[in-house]
Amino acid sequence: MTESSTGPSAADAAAVALQLGRAPRGLLAVAHRCPCGLPDVVETAPRLPDGTPFPTLYYLTCPRAVAAVSRLEAGGLMREMTQRIAGDPGLQQACLAAHHDYLARRGEAADRAGVAPLAAGTPSAGGMPDRVKCLHALVAHELAAPGASPLGAEAARAAGPWWRGGPCVTRPEDPAAETSAR
Repeated sequence: MTESSTGPSAADAAAVALQLGRAPRGLLAVAHRCPCGLPDVVETAPRLPDGTPFPTLYYLTCPRAVAAVSRLEAGGLMREMTQRIAGDPGLQQACLAAHHDYLARRGEAADRAGVAPLAAGTPSAGGMPDRVKCLHALVAHELAAPGASPLGAEAARAAGPWWRGGPCVTRPEDPAAETSAR
């Protein structure tokens, strides 16, 4: 569940821009915050402002989280998880449920953003439900919707406490907070 239906604050958008090294596209909301208080997952519109389809609903933005998950990908965790899905009917069902959850949330986001939903058959996150092709997407889904993605939860645990080093970027000041303090 996202934090706000009114969109992210200016400070949050600025923090995400610093994390990504560019302005975020299609930013709808902060979907999860790191224990340091900064966004680490954002919710993006299913279509970018120019109408381009953007199927990644939840986007992992914290560079430390991204690096930790990238190490898991490089270590072969995606391949191992895909093999487990193929051989475990219970895990297949859990991944199918995660897939349906993601699609439903993406449809709701399209409604909130006032954009056309993506076409039926557009993939959900990270290769779901039959394979794992992006752990970042699965971790982001799990952080945004705790309990929704069993493989995302597993990967988040395996990534470890990426936040222990403190904030990944210097927190931008919120211009609205400065104005109200005067």
